[in-house]
Amino acid sequence: MAILIFILTGLLIGWFASIVTRTEDASGIFKSIGIGALASAIGGLIMNGFMLFGAIEWLALGVAAASAAMVLAAYKLVFVVRF
Repeated sequence: MAILIFILTGLLIGWFASIVTRTEDASGIFKSIGIGALASAIGGLIMNGFMLFGAIEWLALGVAAASAAMVLAAYKLVFVVRF
């Protein structure tokens, strides 16, 4: 159950990031959602002690959200913003 919540958290943060950055093409939206879900799952699992099923620590949920936001911000700065 923990992995599903981490992935859902990443999906929501990725979707919100695509709204904030005004991504209008479908591939950009799906990339943001996918990157957010992957980063959130990895960060949450590391902080939760690699427990896929079972209890979720609040700190792990916070780390999952923060890791998704940081990875998405880095992705947008490196690959999307053109100077």
